[in-house]
Amino acid sequence: MTARRFPLVAESAEAAALRKDVREFLAVEIADRPPVKRAETWTGADPSFSAKLGARGWLGMTWPKRYGGHERSALERYVVIEELLAAGAPVAAHWIADRQSGPTLLRFGTEAQRSKILPAIARGECFFCIGMSEPDAGSDLAAVRTRAVRESGGWRINGTKLWTTNGHLAHYMILLARTDSNAEGRHDGLSQFLVDMKAPGVTVRPIYALSGEHEFNEVHFEDALVPEDALLGQEGEGWKQVMSELAHERSGPERFLSSFILMAEMARAAGPGLSDRAAEALGRLAAHVAVLRAMSRSVAGQLEQGGDPSLQAVIVKDLGAVLEQEIPEVARSLTDPALWADPDFRAVLSYLTLNSVAFSLRGGAREILRGIIARGLGLR
Repeated sequence: MTARRFPLVAESAEAAALRKDVREFLAVEIADRPPVKRAETWTGADPSFSAKLGARGWLGMTWPKRYGGHERSALERYVVIEELLAAGAPVAAHWIADRQSGPTLLRFGTEAQRSKILPAIARGECFFCIGMSEPDAGSDLAAVRTRAVRESGGWRINGTKLWTTNGHLAHYMILLARTDSNAEGRHDGLSQFLVDMKAPGVTVRPIYALSGEHEFNEVHFEDALVPEDALLGQEGEGWKQVMSELAHERSGPERFLSSFILMAEMARAAGPGLSDRAAEALGRLAAHVAVLRAMSRSVAGQLEQGGDPSLQAVIVKDLGAVLEQEIPEVARSLTDPALWADPDFRAVLSYLTLNSVAFSLRGGAREILRGIIARGLGLR
């Protein structure tokens, strides 16, 4: 069964040279970034850092040059992403735009939308957020109630989006809304829109995490009028478009590296005096990371070849979230005195203990993903 296959992907000489360049860049650019800030990985936003990546050609890497891209391979892009995340670079500002909004525009957008927005994303100057989840319609995405009604001059939008990552920083949202309330199926009658976050009628309200961080938001649409050409792709094709995005969202190295900095801090703080129990724990976690990395790179390779590894992406997401939540648990169970005497280790552990709870929710709740896997494998 092809859904079970994760063909191994070798690293090319070009990718190896690129990896060296990225490491040298990061050694300078984030040399003074403390471990607890590095632990934010892909939730830490720094627009100036994003602009530096754009200047190096490390955003929009796989896109056509006529849209500001660099026509490099998906696996070269993978190298850049995993090096940024493993080092704890602040990539959140451009993250969604580069990872999935840009590819969505490339596939479904008009020529005008692509020409206007994609070069700005590639420069690290244009940021996006995702308008999918809603109150009572998170994991059950087909239950969205936000409506877009066609009228003279465009579309009138009313509704609320929830858990909108970096909605307060984004210039645009790709919004999923119901455009046909009489559609027969739950997945029918949905469309996507390219929405300017500064449009009248769009209000962003913060949601603060237990740690006090502001990453999530509620976004309210109250008679927000967007132009006719804000429609993304074909009317009524929103569900199919959303599903095509999720392979990009669920399979990358961010799905197993969110707690990686804690592993690095465990090894550093314990030093050569690492106890046998701690060494065994770190070795097992490192083996899990290595396997997930191979699976994730395989998905990237299949995407590059034009395949549809949607199910494989879901498997990576589910297994990755299990690992990311296990790492803080393992760290708390260790008793090496050098660990608990180290303030950076304690700070990173504290941060990830508070935040890892959500790792099995973002990108699709664990229970929903396992239902998808079961169906894909013919088990239900």
